[in-house]
Amino acid sequence: MADDVFDLVVAGCGVAGLSAAVSAAEAGGRVVVVERAPREERGGQSRYTEAYLRMKSESEVTDDFETHLAENGALPYAEPALAMELARPARDRAGHARALSSVDPDVVGEFAAQAGPTIAWLKGMGVRFDFLPTQFLTKSQPRLLPVGGGAALVEALAARAEQLGVAFRYETSAQRLAVDEDGRVTGLVVRRAGRAQTLRGAVVLACGGFEGNPEMLSRYMGPRSVFLRPICKGGHFNRGEGIQMALEIGAAGGGDFGSYHAEPVDPRSSIAEPSVFIFPYGILVNKDGRRFTDEAPGTVDATYESVTRRIFEQRDGIAWVVLDARHQAIPNYRLGLRTDQPPIASDSIGGLARAIGLPEAALARTVAEYNAACVAGEWKPLQLDGLATQGLDPRKSNWAVPIAEPPFHAYPIISANVFTFGGVKIDQQARVLDGGGDPIPGLYAAGEIVGTYYGTYTGATSVLKGLVFGRIAGADALARRNDA
Repeated sequence: MADDVFDLVVAGCGVAGLSAAVSAAEAGGRVVVVERAPREERGGQSRYTEAYLRMKSESEVTDDFETHLAENGALPYAEPALAMELARPARDRAGHARALSSVDPDVVGEFAAQAGPTIAWLKGMGVRFDFLPTQFLTKSQPRLLPVGGGAALVEALAARAEQLGVAFRYETSAQRLAVDEDGRVTGLVVRRAGRAQTLRGAVVLACGGFEGNPEMLSRYMGPRSVFLRPICKGGHFNRGEGIQMALEIGAAGGGDFGSYHAEPVDPRSSIAEPSVFIFPYGILVNKDGRRFTDEAPGTVDATYESVTRRIFEQRDGIAWVVLDARHQAIPNYRLGLRTDQPPIASDSIGGLARAIGLPEAALARTVAEYNAACVAGEWKPLQLDGLATQGLDPRKSNWAVPIAEPPFHAYPIISANVFTFGGVKIDQQARVLDGGGDPIPGLYAAGEIVGTYYGTYTGATSVLKGLVFGRIAGADALARRNDA
């Protein structure tokens, strides 16, 4: 067999691409993985994530899993008749209706059904899972984690792929899809060291979103996207070519192209995911020294994204959380601080304002108004305590206690772009759909490139989505290799 002919060509070496490669290789396929990064940085964003999984056990997703995904995958303001049509099972719907929805209910159902078997599959490769402490001091849903995080998943899958003889082409970029006269995808045109080559075979696009592409960010999200930065250096490799090349051959778009998964991070830090989740215990102020949002509308795991989006809306996309000494009495409070930078500290609010460059009088007035709106009650930092401000706009719904005990601390916060929401649509077999809702022969997608979310993210589903549909894509591609 020629060196450029394979049963499956996989673009991307994160957990989605590696799952596809291993699954296909286990079925006896000849597989190649194309990765833009060098070998030592393989894994994309998967390598740097904690890899939270929205599961209540190793075999079961959470009770709200399908409902939450369906709600976040619904088209905003859809006409009632269309919404009813989109909610019907795929087998009963016209193809155009499938193409108009973001996420097919049957795809969500398959996602939920295959999560447990996928975890069992990974355990067979030596990956261990546990309900470990998270950075969320309060949470509404359990999070299963792989011991060792995303890096452990990448290394286990890559080792299995190498054991099965999967070929890897590092420092190689995917350029475009090769398509025959019947519309079947027959391979992937790649470029390495300035030279192009066509790798023949069915294709799985698992090369992420476009958080590393300033042009696409500006086009879809507008000029304020300059205030965003990828959550980790792996995001810089995600430049959206997989989405573009699929759309160019008629793939249906899915997900919210104008939005992204937001996470609060410290802009002073250069480490991966320098998150700051301590803000519910203080107040958030913008560059004018004013509050602008409810810092604690619910548990931090369920509300941090909406709060972070409000931070992104502020002037220059930045805010500061102002805390007093009370937050240091919270058990394990440092779990909510992933940043490697120390707090900015002062024994007075005026001194803190000067240290962080905010208007001193404005910050003093904001703190005084907030303190006056706090009422007596029992402060319960590790559960929703309903201790809310009275007569303050915007209100603070929980953990509202005066900022009065020095030393006072502040952390700057900006919104990181964990991943973009816009991508392509797939069916239950991870086949990419065209604008009419029909599968494009020979083309699959898995991971962030699959457009799933609108408005906000269903927490702890992204890594799991990549693992599940990567595994499905590899197996299905091999099962259909003789259909060409």
